[in-house]
Formats: sequence, C-alpha cells, structure tokens
Amino acid sequence: MNYSARNSGGKIAGAIIIPMVAIVLISVFGIFGVMHWSARLSDRNAEQSQHTLVAGAMQLSQNHLVKQQTGVVIWEEAYHVVNQLDPDKSWIHNNMTHWLYQNHGFTKSVLFDRDLAIQNVYAHDLTQMWMTRGLIEDLRPAIAKVRARYIVAMKKTPSGLFRFAPEYNETRRSIAETGVISINGRPHLFTAAAVVPQILSISKKRSPPVTLVSLMPLNGEKLHDIAEMTRLDGFVLKSFEQGAGADPLPNVKSDRDGAGRFELYSPLGRLVGVLGWNTTLPGSQMLDRITPFLALAAFMIAALVIAVIVFTRLMTKRLARSEAKAVFASRHDALSGLPNRARFHALLKEILEKSTGKQKNTAVVYIDLDHFKDINDTLGHSAGDQVIVAVAQRLQRVIPDNGIVARISGDEFTMVIRNCEDDEWLEYILDQVQDEIARPIMIGSRELFASLSIGVAVAPRDGNDPDDLLRKADIALYDAKANGRNRRSFFEANMEHQVQSRDKMSRELRLALKNDELDLAYQPQSDTGCRRIVSVEALARWTKADGTIVSPAQFIPVAEETGLINELGIWVLNKACAKAHDWPGVIVAVNVSPNQFKHPRFVEKVMAILAANNLPPQRLEIEVTESVFAGRNDSVLKALRRLKNLGVKVALDDFGSGYSSLSYLRRFPFDTLKIDRDFLSGMNGNPEAEAILVSIIQLGKALGMTIVAEGIETLEQLRFLQAHDCHRMQGFYISKPRSETDLTAFLEDFNGDSSGGFGTDLSFQPRKAGVGF
Repeated sequence: MNYSARNSGGKIAGAIIIPMVAIVLISVFGIFGVMHWSARLSDRNAEQSQHTLVAGAMQLSQNHLVKQQTGVVIWEEAYHVVNQLDPDKSWIHNNMTHWLYQNHGFTKSVLFDRDLAIQNVYAHDLTQMWMTRGLIEDLRPAIAKVRARYIVAMKKTPSGLFRFAPEYNETRRSIAETGVISINGRPHLFTAAAVVPQILSISKKRSPPVTLVSLMPLNGEKLHDIAEMTRLDGFVLKSFEQGAGADPLPNVKSDRDGAGRFELYSPLGRLVGVLGWNTTLPGSQMLDRITPFLALAAFMIAALVIAVIVFTRLMTKRLARSEAKAVFASRHDALSGLPNRARFHALLKEILEKSTGKQKNTAVVYIDLDHFKDINDTLGHSAGDQVIVAVAQRLQRVIPDNGIVARISGDEFTMVIRNCEDDEWLEYILDQVQDEIARPIMIGSRELFASLSIGVAVAPRDGNDPDDLLRKADIALYDAKANGRNRRSFFEANMEHQVQSRDKMSRELRLALKNDELDLAYQPQSDTGCRRIVSVEALARWTKADGTIVSPAQFIPVAEETGLINELGIWVLNKACAKAHDWPGVIVAVNVSPNQFKHPRFVEKVMAILAANNLPPQRLEIEVTESVFAGRNDSVLKALRRLKNLGVKVALDDFGSGYSSLSYLRRFPFDTLKIDRDFLSGMNGNPEAEAILVSIIQLGKALGMTIVAEGIETLEQLRFLQAHDCHRMQGFYISKPRSETDLTAFLEDFNGDSSGGFGTDLSFQPRKAGVGF
C-alpha cells in the first residue's frame, strides 16, 4: 500500500479524534443515565426492603399469637373436654375462649370438632352473628393444613397402634396455621391450632383433631406493635372492602411519591386490606448530592480530551503498530489463532505452485467436528469455544512441521500435509490426528469427548487447483459423515459422480415440476372378495422428454434431501384430488413424506386443495410411515388429528417394517393399516410368516381399522388373505399401477360385469386352476 506518512497520520488522527469526542460525549451522558438508573434502582430496592420488613413484622406478630394460644391448645384437660361427645361449653368458655380474650385480647374464637362442625363460638361482645359461611370458607384452607399436619404426626408403631409424635419448630410449639381474614369488613389476625394433649398419646387409628381458631382485630395496639417493629413513618391500615373503587390508601402518598404498600390476603387469596407507609428515596437523595460532582467531572473530562487531541500524533504511532495487528487479525481466526479461510486458500495456492513438477504429493484434509452443535446446545457457546481452542491446539501438535492447520468455519478445520509418501503414510498421520482428538477434553470439571469426520483429497492425483481440491475433500468428508461419522474417506471419482448426478437430478426434477412433466399412476385396491375396486393409491412417475424412465427410488430421496418433496407432495395431492372425480365412490390414497409434516401450514394446504377440487375429505386417504413421528411427535400427532377431524382418512403404511409401530397404534387412532409387502413375499407356506400376518389382521380389526395387504402377487396369497377376511387387496395380482385413462377402462371392466366383475373368479370360492388376469 502506497501512501504518505502525513496523509496516513492525518487519517489516523481524524479516525481517533472524532470517535473520541463522540465516545466522551456518550460516556458523559451515559454516566448521567447510569446514575439516574442507579438511583431509581436504589429507590426500588429500598421499597422492596421495607416491604420485606413489613412481611417479617407480620410473621412475627402471627408467631406471637401462636405462642399466646399455646396455653389452651396444648393442655391435657382441654384435650379431653373438647373430644367428649357432649363437651362442657361452660368449661370451654371459662378456660379457653374467654380466658384467651382476658389474657391476650383474642376477641373471637371458634372451635371445630373432628368432623369440621362448629362446636363452640365465642365473641367478647356476646354476639354470634360474626361467624358466617363465607368466613368458614376463608378459614377452611388453614384448618385443612392443621388437620393434615396432625394426622401426619400420628406415627404407626410396630404394634399397629398410632403414637402422636409431632415435630415442632423453634418458633411454634403447636400445630398451628396463621393468617389474615376479614370480619364485617375489618381485617383480623387469626391462629388455627389443633387441641392436643401435653403427654404423647397412643390411639388405635388416625383421626383429625379438634381445631381452635382464635382471632384478634388488626388495629390499635397490635397495629402499633407492627409499626414499632418496622420503624416506618405514616404506617396505616385500610380495609379493602371500604370504599370500593376508591384509593384504599387516601392518606398515603402515591407510588410515584414514594409510598409503600403491603397487601393482606385471606387463605383463599381474597384481598382483605392494605398496609401503607411513606418510603424514603435514598437513590434520589444520592443523585441530588452527587450531581454537582458529576458536572465537575464532565468538565475535567472535556479538558482531558483537549489535551489528548494535542498529543494525537503520539497516538498515531501506536495506531500504526495496531495496523499490523489488524492485518494479522484479518488473516487469522480470532478464537483459535489459526489461519482463516482466505489465508488458508492463499497458503494452499502458494504450496501447490511450488510443488508443481516436483512429483510430490500434497494432501488437503477437510475436518468436521461430529455433533458439535450438541455441545453448544447443552453446555453453551462458551464451552463450545473452549472445545474449538482445544481441538486447534491438538491439531497443531500432531501435524508435521511443514504442514498447515486452518479454521475455515464454526466447527470445520482444514489441513495441508506436504510431501506425502503414500496413502499408508498419510493414514498413519490421520490416525494420530483422530487419536489425539479422541482424548478427553476438560471443560472445568467436566470431561468431553470429541470425534472427527475427515475427507482427504491428494494433489496432483485429484488435481492441482486449490478450489477443486477443497471441493473434492469436502465431497469425501460428506461421504465419511454419511457412513457413520468418526471416520475418514479419501476422494474417489465415483463420489464426485454421485454428487453431480444428485445435483443434476435435483435441477431436472425442479424443472420437471415447474413444467408439469411428471405424471401419476394409480394402483387399485379391491375389497375382500375382489368384487369391487374401493380405493386407488396415487404414485408419482417421471418419464423424461427423451423417454428415459426415472425410478421413484431415485428421485424421491433426492426430493427429500433438497426440499423439493414439499412441492412434489403438494403436486401429487392436488392432481390426485382433481382426478378423483373421474372415479366416483373410490377412495384416493396419497403418500405423505415426513418432511411435509414439518411444514407449519401443511394441514391448511390439504384443506385448500380439497376445497379447490370440491372433493369430500372422506374420499382422501393420507398414507404415512412411522418415520413421520421421528423427532417431533407432538406436532405430527396434532397435524394428523386435525386431518382426521376434517374427515380425511389416515393410514399407517409399511406396518411392521419398523421397531415401534405398536406404540403409534396406541397413540393415534389410524383409520387404515397397510401390511408391509415383505410379510407376503416371505409367506410361501412359511407358518411363522402366516402366523404374523394373521396376528396383524386380528390386531387391526381389534382396533377398528381397515386392513390393507399390499404386494399380492400370487393366487395363494390372495386366498390366504381372503380366508382371514383382510379388508382390501393390493398388488400386481389384482392390478399393476395404471395411468388415468387405463384405470378408467379397468374400473369399467372390473365393475361393469353384471356377474360382479372379477368376483366370480377371485371371490373366496373354489375355482379352476389357471384362471387369472
């Protein structure tokens, strides 16, 4: 690069000063913004702390109520009195409920017997009207917890009896629950406790306890005690029921002015009241104090910037040095420090040019980390970065001294190994590479194990062009990954041919779909007696313009791999539904690929095709294999159920060819079950195969499914299936796949015979040998 030092210095100075001024301004405003944010955060934290303080004070007050109630609920005599069939109400009044009022201020009490019936109601003002059905419902969750804890405390002894052995905590010496409820619109604290004996007792069975609920209004001295514990200013209580629709805290400042509030809820989650207080704003106060200092600091920073501008030329020298680092960074991977793709390409090109005509082999090795995405997904990208660095270091250790290692993408590396003696020597080097990577990688205290898939191209045997060698090494890598990963493959000419053939077929298939050059064949399915054609299966066929027939076994996998299967599947479905009107009463079956179900609007597309062709959903049958459930079971099942609810029939194709078909029969109610053709081809008098066929037919019938046998090629197979009442027959013995016009003629011949078509010959009756189609 040719440029003067002055121009370079001026550009660098300008590149520094302008961003620096911008950064300083942003920093100053950023500091003010952060301080303001920090102040608001401090204010919010203060409010939260005071909220926690009030919650703690409320809990302490409730625990104190439990201790005050303990004297009457843990009492041998009280236990025996309240558990009598006819308890002495006078004794309960004098020694329990009224005693609690006189000594501790519990203004109301209610005693529930073992059956949760009210045994005794007390009020200091001698009124009984305070105990309402709604209040009982509010208390029921707390009472239920007390009863449950009491029953759990009954421990079974080896003798079969139950020993009462409660586990009390440090703050509560009774089995009690506390809370807040509203009586006549006024919040009350309550404690519900089981009445238990002082001496541990033995009983024949577990039974719930008598429960005493004592209540105290949350006002006056009790509210003052809570305020004293919190040391908060402006502490007030307002009932939620008072002034519905109005501000529950009219005397407390709004939230914007720094008001704190603590909402009181009953055991059923009903809002009973609100405690309010005036909060302080330490963050805002701090901001008011520190703002002058921040202004002074901003002034000093501005002065510093001016001083920096004066000495910009000194800065330019440092930037000149950093320019060299930038050049290095542009040629190397930031994470691993290895050459990047561009640098590797330049180095490889230089090496190949030097080795031209010297009869020396140079290997280009393409490496991919197996399942690296799983590491990022499970342990995070930080762990993935550590794995990348570890692999890069290990590759550098094992490669020969004159070799090159580069990282060209996320989990892909390349190597150049020079002066290769032969393939055997190269395989020895690659063995060392794989052995080195196979050692565990420590990420913190966790061991990870990595493996590599490797593709190799060797110059000059596989070419001398850098791009061509990388492409061929990548093709070999694809072969290694396709054959199980954690292995290596050397490039071979047939690999390139396969890739090119696959690419050519993909392009031709895309063009054929665009130009509507594909066609459909239809294979009929007869009923059990072969008297009527009840269904046809639509099969894609491709005949090129030059007459070359391309097998579905060739172009369907290509369509799956390239994503054309969605377009192909919709084309087949649309054409089959359009032609279905030519064969009234006949069901049209269409195979659906697993990739089609991954499309989020697949069901909507099916609905649109049915509507466009005015075809009843009941005449369409979707055939799926169990592989459609792999990976996304829930979404697939949801799509299938939507189709089934529309009236579309759903068939499970190739049943028995996989390993988990039975589980799918249980999870989804298929309409049709198609027996895999391998069961029929393997029959031939084999009793085991026949037994399996019979079992599948019986299983499908038991589940209410229509059974279809495909691949029928002999009369013996047909007769066997008829004997076991298989619902539908499909195979070359019935009919080969036919074109649209041929199928129409076939259906007319099959169904037009007044004697029942071919039913005379193929129905389950003795017939003369040699009669066929």
